[in-house]
Amino acid sequence: MVGRVLRTNGLVDRDKSIYQLKDFQTLNNHEIQELIEICDTKIKDYIQKRDLSIWDHRRRNRKPIDGSIRYQVLNRAHNRCELCGISSDIKALEVDHIVPKNWNGADDLHNYQALCYSCNANKRDTDDTDFRNRGKVFECRETYCVFCHPDREKIAENNLAYAIKDAYPVSVGHTLIIPKRHFDSYFDITQPELNSAQSLIKELQPKLIASDSSITGYNIGINQGVDAGQTIFHCHMHLIPRRKGDIENPRGGVRNLLGITGIY
Repeated sequence: MVGRVLRTNGLVDRDKSIYQLKDFQTLNNHEIQELIEICDTKIKDYIQKRDLSIWDHRRRNRKPIDGSIRYQVLNRAHNRCELCGISSDIKALEVDHIVPKNWNGADDLHNYQALCYSCNANKRDTDDTDFRNRGKVFECRETYCVFCHPDREKIAENNLAYAIKDAYPVSVGHTLIIPKRHFDSYFDITQPELNSAQSLIKELQPKLIASDSSITGYNIGINQGVDAGQTIFHCHMHLIPRRKGDIENPRGGVRNLLGITGIY
């Protein structure tokens, strides 16, 4: 991690896994010792300023992220920090729990994100807010809500979202992707829930095309608010298969939904 940053800034050269200061051979023993002492002093000052909690993420009792999971997280993020956007070519990326472990965050792909080491270090509990029940937010359900207690078969599901067939489909295969937590606005969705919903959409798409080769396109959308046509006030997404010729002129895509009835 440090070697990569120093190389980017032109301070070191790399030979396989070895990083070496540029023109290291020109330094005498006194200069080398002086550099070592400067580095040791800086590290001690940093630890004194931040205390030993800076090493918490390396505690042996923490479960390491499996290599294949790390690959999926970084691949999904296109090798960029999902907070600041910096490339892994410039800063090393780490796999972070979106909902932290001390908030009962799950060791699950949908609760992971790629952060550069700077953003991950800055994403700490920096105030005295009581987070002990934060994880329970995802358990919120309403007794009256048909999406909190669906009466239709779930065709796909993960920790934070599920999918069912639309009761009033506008095309064959019309599917709803629904976060399990009860909230009405898409703008209140959390990143883990968004990851979970996106994962289901990607899981369902190849299954739809495998079951019906006439599918040639999709509309994916959300009705947010009464004036946008929302009638069930539990956030949900529509995955609508489209077929060649299903409407006379498909140009404009979702703009044409203004002329389609029966969508929640």
